[in-house]
Amino acid sequence: MPVTRPTTVSDELVAAFARLMPQLSSSASPPTREALEEIVASPATTMFVAEDGAGTIVGSLTLAHFRTPSGVRAWIEDVVVDESARGQGIGAELVAAAIQVARELGAKTVDLTSRPSRQAANALYEKAGFARRETNVYRFMP
Repeated sequence: MPVTRPTTVSDELVAAFARLMPQLSSSASPPTREALEEIVASPATTMFVAEDGAGTIVGSLTLAHFRTPSGVRAWIEDVVVDESARGQGIGAELVAAAIQVARELGAKTVDLTSRPSRQAANALYEKAGFARRETNVYRFMP
């Protein structure tokens, strides 16, 4: 499955997110074309998509990267693989591509979060070399 980084937003990309987002979150709406254009154009994010043999987008991941006083950091967000394509290594390919870009950017760390109930995803992250941290995660909802 080829993993690419979109540089423009196509109708196919919009349709893929309409199909994939409900599989990722029951509370998040699929992003609009304008939101996807902002993500693709932003110097602080890199979007990755995976396509099947027919060229259909079957997975996505977004890497956020930013500089802090202690160095460049990277954060993996919104990893999703279509239910019909799971178990084929697509998630691992997306994560590996994101880690490679984070290295190229000089990131000191690459972080992500995953709900405990997502057992397959958690196994994927551990196999990719991520270590579970003892930390508190806080959320503020303005």
